Parts: sequence; structure tokens; C-alpha cells
Amino acid sequence: MQILITHSAMARTRVLHFKRWQLFVGGLAVAAVLMLTSGAVYHYLFLQAAREGWPVVSQLVRWVVRDDIAQRERYMQQNLDAMAQRVGEMQARLLTLQIMGERVSGLAGVKPDELKPAESAASAPAGQGGPFRSEPRASAQTLADALALMDDEVSFSADIFTLIESRLLESRLQALLVPSSRPVEGPIGSGFGFRYDPFNGRRALHTGLDFPAPKGTPVLAAAGGVVLALEQHAEYGQLLTLDHGSGLVTRYAHLSKVHVQPGDIVRRQQPVAEVGSTGRSTGPHLHFEVLVAGVPQNPARFLAKAVQTRVLN
Repeated sequence: MQILITHSAMARTRVLHFKRWQLFVGGLAVAAVLMLTSGAVYHYLFLQAAREGWPVVSQLVRWVVRDDIAQRERYMQQNLDAMAQRVGEMQARLLTLQIMGERVSGLAGVKPDELKPAESAASAPAGQGGPFRSEPRASAQTLADALALMDDEVSFSADIFTLIESRLLESRLQALLVPSSRPVEGPIGSGFGFRYDPFNGRRALHTGLDFPAPKGTPVLAAAGGVVLALEQHAEYGQLLTLDHGSGLVTRYAHLSKVHVQPGDIVRRQQPVAEVGSTGRSTGPHLHFEVLVAGVPQNPARFLAKAVQTRVLN
């Protein structure tokens, strides 16, 4: 391709020669410049006009992109509607969870007043009123408010269940400290109350339960506690005392061996000693006592299973 350039004053003609690849590269360069120029004009002119609301240009831009804007609005509204439906379902489940929490709290012994959040007079809302008109469709702000409210309700529900768990654990720990497990499996030899003394034949108060068993039979802790004392007693023989707290104590007498030391922590049904016949005893058996504030109680009232006594005279 040739281009002739003629100047009238010089009367000379200049010839420029261009190859095909040069023309192709030049066309691409021109197209790129035009695209950049149009993009810059669109960005700095039309978009700026749409943001600032120029009288004519902004209306022209909105008319050009109205379909795109309408499609985006429909898409956003569909998402908001789906989120609103999901929020409604979560609110229903949260309400069910709150009702369940109130029922369980009653079983755990939690008073209804403890479940109500404290409200100060300063935070009380001022007088309000007027007719209620709900929004026809969900908006991003209403969903944000609903989610914030649900977050507070979930936190409060979590606190309720934490309190319930604490009360249930407290009740369970309290039950573990009550001597309700039999220290020795087998029949009862002598029950709690007055009986004829096996040595002198006189009526006397028997302050515990006797469990006849062969020597060496494991003696189990009737409840969890702490080893309070281990001593040799003239009448009880080798005597083990466990402290279960709140003034509750159990005593295990006539032992042949003891496997714990004062200060040890024991759990329910843990082997702590072995049956023997030490002290004032006619044969191998365990003498088991329960004392509350130092006063002997009938151990049969504490045992989990029904105790059938068989008095041996």
C-alpha cells in the first residue's frame, strides 16, 4: 500500500509505503485507543452524571441501564425474601427451644424469676404508640434487626441452659455424696434399733447395720467423700470414717484391712477396706453407720435398694 503526499509550494510528492502487518498493528492501536477513550468517557461522564443526578445525562444513563438495574433489584429482592423465610423458620425453632428450656428449668428447680433478665428503670422504654403497619416486603434493615434480636435470644437461651446444667450437676453431685449404695452385698444381720446384746443379753441400741460376710470381702464406699479418720477402737475394732460434707459421715467397723489413708478422696463404690472381726465382734461382718451432725441415723433410709433386715439373736 502506498500513500502520496503532495505539497503545493515545493511541488514535490512524497510516497509512504505500508505493509499489511503494519496496517493491522495500526488498526489494533486505533481500536484500543477508541476503547480506552469510550471507557473513560463512560466512567467519568455517564457514571458521574448518574451519581450526581445531572439533569439530562443521568436520565439517559438510567434509561440505558434500566433493564440491568431492574434485574439486579429482582435478584436482590428474591434473596431478601428467601432470607426472610429462613429467619422466620429460625425464630420458630428458637421459640420452641425457649419453651423447652422453661420446662427443663422447672424440672431442674430453677425459679422463673431467675430466667428473666434484669431491667433497670433507666433502660425502660419511653411512652410509645400509634397504629401498626407492617412492611409489605422484607428489607435488608428489617432482616438485620431480626438477626440481631435472634442473636440476643440465642445468647440468653445459652445462659439458661448453662444455669440448668449447673443445677443438674449440683443435684448429681449432691446425690453422689449421699450414702445410698450398699457397702457389702448380702443380707442384713442386725438392723438399726434396740436389740439384745450378743455378749451380755441386755437390750441396747444398735446404731447401724451389720452385714455378715467372709473375712476379706471388699468393703465399698457408700458414697463419694474424703477419708476423715482411721483408728483402732476398743469396740469398733479397726474403724474407717468417711466425710461426705454437710455434716454427713459414714463409719465402717470391725475391718481386717484398710486400703485408704486419711485425706484421700474416694468415689462411690470404691473398695476402701476388707471385712474382718476386730474389736467387739462375734464373727466376720461389717458394721455400717450413718451419722448426721454426729447423730446416728438408720442407714436403711439412705440405701438405694430396699433393705430387708434379718435379726440374729
